[in-house]
Amino acid sequence: MSEIKELIERLCPDGVEYKKLGEVCVMQRGTSMTKKNAVEGDIPVISGGREPAFYINQSNREGETITVAGSGAGAGYVQYWNEPIFVNDAFSVKGSDELLTKYVYYCMKNMQEQITGTQKGGGVPHVHISSIDNFEIPVPPIEVQRKIVEILDNFTELEAELEAELEARRKQYEYYRNQLLTFDDTRSDVKWYKLNEIANIYDGTHQTPDYKESGVKFASVENIQNPFNTKKYISVEAYEKYKIKPQINDLLMTRIGSIGVCYVIDKNEALAYYVSLALLRPNGDIINSRFLKYLLESSIGKRELNKRTLINAVPIKINKDDIGKVTIPIPPLEEQKRIVAILDRFEALTTDLQSGLPAEIEARR
Repeated sequence: MSEIKELIERLCPDGVEYKKLGEVCVMQRGTSMTKKNAVEGDIPVISGGREPAFYINQSNREGETITVAGSGAGAGYVQYWNEPIFVNDAFSVKGSDELLTKYVYYCMKNMQEQITGTQKGGGVPHVHISSIDNFEIPVPPIEVQRKIVEILDNFTELEAELEAELEARRKQYEYYRNQLLTFDDTRSDVKWYKLNEIANIYDGTHQTPDYKESGVKFASVENIQNPFNTKKYISVEAYEKYKIKPQINDLLMTRIGSIGVCYVIDKNEALAYYVSLALLRPNGDIINSRFLKYLLESSIGKRELNKRTLINAVPIKINKDDIGKVTIPIPPLEEQKRIVAILDRFEALTTDLQSGLPAEIEARR
């Protein structure tokens, strides 16, 4: 870091000026595109998630480009690209004569929490150019920017190696989960049911939430991994209007954006939920709630959900009634419990094994 300090002292002894992103960068909205209206190709379409929505045969951005996801649970997520891409439900940022695009990217990643914090909207949050174009970044001389980028690229390369190891462990877990949840068609004790035959299915409030500083916790797609840890609340009076209130062993499932992520209610605590989530109340005499969670998140569940997903909608979604048409295999309850016990232990072990890697990655960040 002493080399950067020497460069700054030599090239800008009076300090480094801060400028607004909108003043020193080229910021452009994306262009609407649906998979139905596109020709398949190898150009990634950047939309509301962290991964490309799909791939087509044309691009609308070339060279170095920063993208900011426009909507959904990943709204505000900042990414760097150095290849042709198509910016859809997102917007792009590029550097200028006085700013390296890669340097701007690192500045924006350093502000990731602030950018994500500009999300607007109830269950389907959005981030717009106007939300961040007044954010200021330091603008040192190009030579200083190049050195900063060089150092951070080296850290990023090391981090990528750790991320690859983490991903390998996730894939290993998914492989064993899929193996356990694949049943031979010849088995007479495994029956196939539509979800609406073994569970009641509801969706959350369609009303835009009036958030409060305290009250009843409010869940949506953005906090599905731990809905009780949300920082959003609605009034007790608003919650009392809910006809269907979550109870222990109910299943919350995302039905907008990243579809099929599940959470089993394990607390006897009031929880409000938005229309972006479906609530499944399984028949406990037929199916174990945690077994249903694992099944819906497995390759079988994903395949069934994908069949009924409206991929041309913005954002992508699955209707409540179509969730009920999802068909799944259900073995006897005793076998379900055995599989759940194995997967619970495997999930805990995997989480424990992974704990050191995320800590190391976070330390590097």
